Amino acid sequence: MSSALQARLTRLGLLLAAPALALLLAYAVTTLVLEIAGDPAGDVWDQILSWPEPRNLVNIINAGSVYYLSGIAVAIGFRMNLFNIGVDGQYRIAAFVAAVVAGEAWLPGYLNTAFAIVAAMAVGALWAGIAGLLRVTRGVSEVISTIMLNAVSTGLVAYLLRKLAVREEGSNDIGTREIPSDSWIGGFPLPGASNEVYGFVIIAAVVGIAYSVVINRTRFGFDLRATGQSETAAVASGVDVKRMIVISMLLSGAVAGLVGLPILFGDAYTYGVTFQSGLGFAGIAIALLGRNNAIGIVLGALLFAFLEEQANPLQIVVGVSPQIVDIMQGVIVLAVVIVYEVVARFGSRLEQRQAGRDLGTGGDAGAGRGGPGDKEVART
Repeated sequence: MSSALQARLTRLGLLLAAPALALLLAYAVTTLVLEIAGDPAGDVWDQILSWPEPRNLVNIINAGSVYYLSGIAVAIGFRMNLFNIGVDGQYRIAAFVAAVVAGEAWLPGYLNTAFAIVAAMAVGALWAGIAGLLRVTRGVSEVISTIMLNAVSTGLVAYLLRKLAVREEGSNDIGTREIPSDSWIGGFPLPGASNEVYGFVIIAAVVGIAYSVVINRTRFGFDLRATGQSETAAVASGVDVKRMIVISMLLSGAVAGLVGLPILFGDAYTYGVTFQSGLGFAGIAIALLGRNNAIGIVLGALLFAFLEEQANPLQIVVGVSPQIVDIMQGVIVLAVVIVYEVVARFGSRLEQRQAGRDLGTGGDAGAGRGGPGDKEVART
């Protein structure tokens, strides 16, 4: 076996070992928590790890598509070494604008849908762009500005909702005007399921493909990744760092503007006080879990959706609060961060030893120090 092939197989093995170890660690910690609390750990795992019914599979795919868009939005910022915590506020204000625009039905059918989607992306981009401009003009950390913008967007949407919403007859619930049925994005069924998979899943897949191609196959993506790795080196190579920061925040916000639309056009058809919240914060964990990789984010989004769906009947079936999944998700994210760092360092040592053998020294010069292999495994 050639050394190049052996190196590739070793790297693949390390990449597969990292998430496997993280999941095992999360399993062990969650089991320990259940035992300390006096809950039946075996029954909990039997419920969570059981194969979902077709209806539950549809729910997992639908929730996974929403989480996937949220994870991609966060990952764009992460690739640029920007921490966009504002996805939650960006998708809320974008979904509200999309609901208002689509509810007015200024255009017929799917033209109305497309117009609302573009409006949502534009609003999400502009809202995230505020943080980008503050970063490059005033040096304000995007972490602080996006957190504050989350609060502003929540208050702004609540205020506008009271001004523009329609109150349902006989109910205290308020919401925007319902989107006309010819502008809904139809879903498709799974065999045996009474509900349907969101049609927006296809758009989410297109977004993921576009993200992967732009980040990995274009000059812009290379400049973005290079700037995220080292702003000094990027400047030396002629990259306008300030421009890249603003563009990255705009792109992150544009994708964040799509997060609430699968629910809006596939289920709710209106934006009201009960519209789902917290989707942006889940995206942070999913982007970390997926290592900012399009495929990794898919797996992370489906894992989070699977755990939440399977935990729903825990209170009834086992008598355990479904919030145990929150602990599990948190442990998974922490375990992934720790295990990937350990695996990266181990991979670096293996590469250094292999390099020593190839050079005929037989040693492991530099073992224990971070090297190119460390960064490569971590980025992958």
